[in-house]
Amino acid sequence: MSTLPKAWTPGVIANELGESLSRVRYVLRTRHHIAPIGRAGLIRIYSADAVAKVRHELNAIDARRQGGDR
Repeated sequence: MSTLPKAWTPGVIANELGESLSRVRYVLRTRHHIAPIGRAGLIRIYSADAVAKVRHELNAIDARRQGGDR
């Protein structure tokens, strides 16, 4: 018996990371290296790799805001 791969919607990613949906959607919209693996109707779905990339980008944004990138 094979298991289906897990796919995340932007809302599930936001919940998983404890972030607001607007921040997650901003990252997904502006980081073109984070691509969806498919669609469910109008909603894009993302892989576990994409979730890790979103987490990384959010951490980088926070670090720049705190002056950690100087």
